[in-house]
Amino acid sequence: MATSHVAALVLALAATGAVAQQQPAMQWETAALAGAYKDNISEDEKVAGLSKLWSEVKYNFFDTAALEKLDWDKLYLETLPRVRATRSTEDYYRVLIELAAKLKDGHTNVYPPQALHARMFGVPMLNTLPIEGRVIVTEVYDPDLRAKGIMPGLEVVSVDGAEVKAYAAREVAPYVSASTPQDEALRTFGYQLLLGAEGTAARVVFRDAAGRQFEQQVPRVSYAARKAAGAAPPSFEFSMLPGDVAYVALNSFEDQSAADAWMAAFDEIAKSSALVIDVRRNGGGDSGVGYKILATLDNKAFMTSRWTTRDYKPSWRAWGKEMPMYSEAPGVVQPDPKRHYARPVLVLTSAATFSAAEDFAAAFDGMQRGAIVGEPTGGSTGQPLFIKLPGGGQARICTKLDTYADGRAFVGVGVQPQYAAKPTVEGMRAGRDEVLEAALAQLQAK
Repeated sequence: MATSHVAALVLALAATGAVAQQQPAMQWETAALAGAYKDNISEDEKVAGLSKLWSEVKYNFFDTAALEKLDWDKLYLETLPRVRATRSTEDYYRVLIELAAKLKDGHTNVYPPQALHARMFGVPMLNTLPIEGRVIVTEVYDPDLRAKGIMPGLEVVSVDGAEVKAYAAREVAPYVSASTPQDEALRTFGYQLLLGAEGTAARVVFRDAAGRQFEQQVPRVSYAARKAAGAAPPSFEFSMLPGDVAYVALNSFEDQSAADAWMAAFDEIAKSSALVIDVRRNGGGDSGVGYKILATLDNKAFMTSRWTTRDYKPSWRAWGKEMPMYSEAPGVVQPDPKRHYARPVLVLTSAATFSAAEDFAAAFDGMQRGAIVGEPTGGSTGQPLFIKLPGGGQARICTKLDTYADGRAFVGVGVQPQYAAKPTVEGMRAGRDEVLEAALAQLQAK
C-alpha cells in the first residue's frame, strides 16, 4: 500500500514540475552487505555485518537508556574479536544472536539464514512450560512419545546430562531476546529449551507425580512437521460453556481469519449470558485484527496505544542540542455500527500473550469494558525495522515504544490482570484449566 501512495505522490509532483526539486531516496539496503549464504562467509563480511547491526541499533533502537547502560559501543568492540574467531556462518550468527539478546527486547533479535534453520531450529514434538519453579510438559503431539510414557504433567529433570536449570542457563538463556522476566522464563524453559538440529534428539530425564524418573530420547523435527501434527491451534475457537457462557480463543492475529470468524459467529456469541475471550496463546500479528473484534464489545469509541519513536536530527547533534522524541496521540477506533455485545466480558492472558495480542489486551483494559484474568502478558510490542545481514540472515530492531493511551507502561512489564490466576503442577496433572476456572468464578460472583 505504501508503494501506491508514493507512486501517486511522484505523479502529482511530476504534473507540477516539482520532481526535480526532490532529493533521491536513500538506498538503505544494498546487495553489498547482504551476500549469499556460504558455510563460512568471509571475515570482512562478518565484521561488516556486525558493524551494520551495531550502527542500526545505535540509531534506531527505541530504548536509548538501555544502550547507555549496556555501553553499546564497548559491547561492539568486545564482540569484534569473537566474530573474527568464528569458523562458520552458523557460529557467527550465534554470536550476533547473543549480542542482540543483551538488549532485552522481545522485538529485537537476529535471524540466521534459512539454510541454517534445520541445524539450529529443530523442535521437539512436545511443549514445556515453567510452572511453580519447575519445567512441566504441557502437550505431547507425537504418539510415539506417548507410547514411551511421555505425557502432559511430567517434570523435566535434566537435559543431555545436565540439571535442567543449569542446562538452560548455559545453552539457552544467552540467546533469548525478551523484554520481561515472564517472557524470558517462557522462552528459556518453553519455546527454546529443546531446540537443536533436525534429526538429532535431546536426552531428557522426566519425573512423574509419584517421583519415578526415567530417561528418553526426544527427537527434533522441522517446525512444519510439528505444525502438521497439530501444534499450531486455529486462530479462532468458539464453544458454549455451562451457564450459556461463550468461550472464544483468539490464538493468532497473523491474518484476518480470527476477525472474519468472529464476525461469522457473532450472532451465536451474542446469545450468551457472558463472554470469555482467551488470548493466552496469541503471539500477535496485526493489531488491527484485534481492534475489529474490540469494536463489537462497546457502543463507544475506544483508544489504542500511544507511541513514541526517536527523532534523530543530524544538525541538532552538530549543534549539541538534545535529541527529541517524536510522539503521536493514541488512535481512536469507532464502534462497529452493526454489532454490539452488551453482556459481561473477561479476557484471559498469560506470558505468551505477546505483541499485537498485548495491544488488544491494553486497549480492552483501557475500555473498562471488563476485567483481565490470568498472568501478566509478555511485555513486548512495537514496530520492528528489518535489516539484511551477510550470508542471507536478517535482524529486526524495535523502533517504537507503545504505552497505554494514558501513558502507562506495559512494554517491559506486561499488561497486568485485575484477577491473578496461573496454572499449578497439580492442576496441570489433573487436566484442569485453572485460569478459565478463575474467570468463571468471577462471572458467578457478579
